[in-house]
Amino acid sequence: MQSDRIRFQSYKDKVISAQDAALFFKDKMTIGTSGFTKAGDSKAVLPAFAERAKSETIGITLITGASLGHTTDADLANNNALYKRMPFQVDATLRKKINEGKVLFIDQHLSETAELLENKHLPKIDIAVIEATYIDENGNVIPTTSVGNSATFAHAADKIIIEINTSIPFEFKGIHDIYISKNYPNRDVLNITAADERIGTDYIAIDPDKVIGIVFTEIPDSPAQVTAIDPKTAAIANHLLAFFENEIKEGRLTKSLMPLQAGIGKVANAVMSGFAKGNFENLVMYSEVLQDSTFELIDSGKLDFASASSVTVSENCYKHILDNFEKYKDKILLRPQTISNSAEVIRRLGVIAINTAIEFDIYGNVNSTHISGTKMMNGIGGSGDFARNAYLSIFVTQSCSKEYNAISHVLPMVSHVDHTEHDVDILITEQGIADLRGLAPRERAKVIIENCTHPEYKDELSNYFNRACLRGGHTPHILEEAFKLHSRYIETGSMKQNCSVELPLH
Repeated sequence: MQSDRIRFQSYKDKVISAQDAALFFKDKMTIGTSGFTKAGDSKAVLPAFAERAKSETIGITLITGASLGHTTDADLANNNALYKRMPFQVDATLRKKINEGKVLFIDQHLSETAELLENKHLPKIDIAVIEATYIDENGNVIPTTSVGNSATFAHAADKIIIEINTSIPFEFKGIHDIYISKNYPNRDVLNITAADERIGTDYIAIDPDKVIGIVFTEIPDSPAQVTAIDPKTAAIANHLLAFFENEIKEGRLTKSLMPLQAGIGKVANAVMSGFAKGNFENLVMYSEVLQDSTFELIDSGKLDFASASSVTVSENCYKHILDNFEKYKDKILLRPQTISNSAEVIRRLGVIAINTAIEFDIYGNVNSTHISGTKMMNGIGGSGDFARNAYLSIFVTQSCSKEYNAISHVLPMVSHVDHTEHDVDILITEQGIADLRGLAPRERAKVIIENCTHPEYKDELSNYFNRACLRGGHTPHILEEAFKLHSRYIETGSMKQNCSVELPLH
């Protein structure tokens, strides 16, 4: 099996254990590893390093494509193996360390990390760890279930460790499109005018002199957890699908819409699955992640092609893909995240972006990252890349949450701004939809309060807005009250007026 997976003669004597590979890491090194939304990540070397850190004082700066799978981020965080982490994460243990200030976190647009590295705005990558399906006769790496920043890491790093994952079939060769842009001032055009156009190679070129070790693993990707659609999620999906149906009726879109992008999670999956039932045809995706719903849409005959940076699916869906891979192989393409999230391409193709908000305010500003303005959740990911450049920028969230609707997700002012009102076209909750196109701030506030706010909060938000208007201003606010709902929640356990719940002991 090893000889099948290493077809470049010079690499055959470089096979080492994960534990030996982890010994190459030194304190304060910057390490770049493959991995994008739990797909194609390091499943041997990083866990071995986390284990090493149990008995040794050592910490690294870890840069990936996006989040890692299994318990890797948690193990690294628990063993104090991380000094700094970027650009995205979803692990609860690491999140806690970040919010305690014990791990420094840089939250970045996913399109920017590779560019910052290539242009020397970030520390140089000391070692890159790249997951591979196999190594071809010329020493090139055939990637696995994601591309992320792997090509840039391999290009920029001083040394490279290759993790060959034998659980990935050889047939994965051909689903990747690897391209690294030239550096400034010689930046070239990304000549992509359709989601299925290729501009690169189906392998990552590797400098053989950089390779210091090859590690074998057979651990599959951490499966995505598919959450059942609940009434609020279903209502949000139905509002969005009705919006698209009306756009078609009004002649602003055709039944093929425009290329679709959807963030990860149950709302995105519910929305994408809903397209199978609607009056749509010949859909395409230009997104970051291919989820279960992507393959459901291909199976339904509604989706013709999907381009992204990773495949992140449930265990059952993954088995279905492998069992029917020939059906999907010419319908999917995985690219570096500098390409999947490129502002140039997103704007040229006219992508419709559908992303999730933590909260939004009455003027359309969106918080995607911070709880109560201070505590990091996951990160901005690619939502900013798409929202700023999309043909239509759509954000969805439930109108309120927690027991007794203690938290309103529609507020006078967001506690942290990731997406300004200038980059938001449509807001949707289970209550309804606010179409903000062509509306001034005062008009936006009325539409958002009326259509998106939960009934238990509508009167208070209306009262706030009306009193703010008496003070004047293009975007009326009462600054001393703008965060009153947030403060009330901290004090009483609920954002509702005249309501108090028992707070948990800390």
